[in-house]
Amino acid sequence: MKRKLVVLTGAGMSAESGFATFRDSGGLWETHPVERVATPEGWAADPDYVNGFYNGLRRQLVTAHPNRGHELLAALEQDWDVTIVTQNVDDLHERAGSSRVVHLHGELMKVTSSRNPENPAFITTLQSPNLEIAPGQCATDGSLLRPYIVWFGEAVPMIEVAAEIVAQADVFVIVGTSLMVYPAAGLVHYARKDIPIYLIDPNEVNVPSSHYLTFIQQGASEGIAHLCTLLAAHS
Repeated sequence: MKRKLVVLTGAGMSAESGFATFRDSGGLWETHPVERVATPEGWAADPDYVNGFYNGLRRQLVTAHPNRGHELLAALEQDWDVTIVTQNVDDLHERAGSSRVVHLHGELMKVTSSRNPENPAFITTLQSPNLEIAPGQCATDGSLLRPYIVWFGEAVPMIEVAAEIVAQADVFVIVGTSLMVYPAAGLVHYARKDIPIYLIDPNEVNVPSSHYLTFIQQGASEGIAHLCTLLAAHS
């Protein structure tokens, strides 16, 4: 039976693919205030503006490609039972070939009802070239269509599922996240004390945990390549 490898990924995972990050210097929050495009209040004030913002992100996403880090994580499924838990809303893990991806903050390529956003009956995946929500466009329940994104101030529906997955991990890996966004940052507390934990990030990260971590201070692709070498040596 394959050992369980759980990987938590953040914005640094997608940055090498040319997909804009939100928090970094020059990121999207500097030009699009969080309050306008990523809160229920922003949506209530101007849904057309919010949808326009995510329409633009989708157009950008379809031009991005999985990077070597995404591909290496997908390839690890040959030897490991791999689950990706991601804070990212892009579909780059899936496009690289990862078969189990849990999205904590929603999925950019999906839209849903603004009245019943978590009802599967109203969640639709947009396909190129039809990537935009038009002003006033409604879901089948009659409410305005909205991005299938978890905004600030909203509950994170998949966090309990993710916590259970991390608790079962034989190895836990954290890639490209500042561990500043909760509840995702708290997932490290669910890892068993006896398992190896690897943190991959080019920047110093303040880890909210007493766990011992192996810190690989590299970018996502380079760091994951290093990780694969370490995992092979201890398999």
